[in-house]
Amino acid sequence: MTLAIRPARLVDVEAGVVRTGQMVLVDGELITDVRDAAHPPPAQAQILDLPGHTLLPGLIDLHTHLVGEIEDGEYSRILTRSAADEALAGVPNARDTLLAGFTTVRDVGTFRAFVDVSLRRAIEAGRFPGPRMMCAGGYVTCTSGGGTVSGMAPDVVLPRGLRVGVADTPEEVRRAVRELINGGADLIKVIATGAVLAPGTHPGAPELTEDAIRAAVEEAAGHGVHVAAHAHGADGAKRAVRAGVRSIEHGSLLDDEALDLMADLGTFLVADIFNGDWIAEQGARDGWPAATLQKNADTTHTQREAFRKAVARGVRVGFGTDAGVFPHGLNARQFRYLTGHGLTPMQAIRSATVWAAACMGWTGRVGTIRPGAYADLIAVQADPLEDVTCLERVGWVMKGGVVVSR
Repeated sequence: MTLAIRPARLVDVEAGVVRTGQMVLVDGELITDVRDAAHPPPAQAQILDLPGHTLLPGLIDLHTHLVGEIEDGEYSRILTRSAADEALAGVPNARDTLLAGFTTVRDVGTFRAFVDVSLRRAIEAGRFPGPRMMCAGGYVTCTSGGGTVSGMAPDVVLPRGLRVGVADTPEEVRRAVRELINGGADLIKVIATGAVLAPGTHPGAPELTEDAIRAAVEEAAGHGVHVAAHAHGADGAKRAVRAGVRSIEHGSLLDDEALDLMADLGTFLVADIFNGDWIAEQGARDGWPAATLQKNADTTHTQREAFRKAVARGVRVGFGTDAGVFPHGLNARQFRYLTGHGLTPMQAIRSATVWAAACMGWTGRVGTIRPGAYADLIAVQADPLEDVTCLERVGWVMKGGVVVSR
C-alpha cells in the first residue's frame, strides 16, 4: 500500500532548504515520489498527516560502537565478558540508536572481531530493531597500539578473536584487511595514532607507517571498501591522508598542513567534538584513570579548534560521535556543538545526512528524501533550523517504510 506523508515542513538536504506544502510517497521500503501536497494523493493511498512537524531524512552517525557495554575507562574488562555478552549488549544499543532518529551508522570497530557483523545480520533479519550498519569487523592496529586491548599484566595472552587485526608490516596489514573483509566487514578501520582511552598509548604519536596504511587502502579498494583512520595526531593523520583514506576520525591535534592536505584531497573529517565533555564529566564522577582524563583534557579543546579551522578551509565534514563512550541514543547532542564551532544548522544537518551518505559511498540510498532512496525518515515538532536541539527529541521514526516509534 502506498503511504502519503504530509508534514508541515520538509528539510531538503540536497538543496539545503526547508520546504512547505510537500507530500512524500512511500511504497514498500522506498520513497517513490516527492510532490506538491496540493495535488491529490494516489487512489487508495493511506494518508499520514504530521501537522506541526518537520520531516527530515533519517540521521547518520559515522562513528559508533554498538557492540558491548558503555565505555568505563578500562579496556581490560572486556576479558570478563564473552562474545555473546558483547553481542547481546548491542541489542538495546541498536534499538536506542534507531529510536533517537539515527537510521544508519558506520560501526567503526570492536575488539572482539566480527561481533558487529553478527549484530548487523540479526538486524537485517528482523530479529530486533536497529539502524542500517556499515561494519569494520575489528581494528587494524600495530602491536600494542591504540586498537589493542591493553592494561593487563605483560604475561596475559589474549585470545585470537581479540587480535585479528594486529599487524605491523604492509603485508601483515594486507592479510588483516583480507581477513576482516572476508569475515563480513564492509569498512576498514586503521589505527594511525595512539588513543585517548587506550592505556599506555599517546594520541599524538603516529603508529602505523604510511606504507602500511597505503597497503590497507589498496587492499580494501580491491574489494570496493573504504578505509577510515583513527588519527588524533597531525603526523599520523598526514600519513593516512597521503595514503588515501576516506576519513580521519577524531582529528584532535591536526595542524594547518594536515587540514590543507585534507581539503586538497577531499578527505572527510569525522570529529566527535561532544565526546570530550562527556568523558570529563562522567569519567571524573566514575573514577576513570587519571591518565585517561588528562589525555582527554589535552585533546578536547584542540579538537574543537581544529574542527573550526577545518570548516573554514572547506574540509568535508561528516557527523560522528563515538557513541559507546557515552550512552547510545544521545548522539544528537553533538548538533549543538557543531553549530557552536563553525557549522550553520543546515550544514550540521547535512553533515548527518547527505554528506555522511557521501562519506559512506551510499549517496542516493540514505540521508536524503528523494525517489529511489530508502524510506528512512524522522519528524520533530519544531524547525531544526531555528532550534537544532529539537533533534535531541525525535518523536517519530520510520526505517524502510515501517514506523518504529511515534
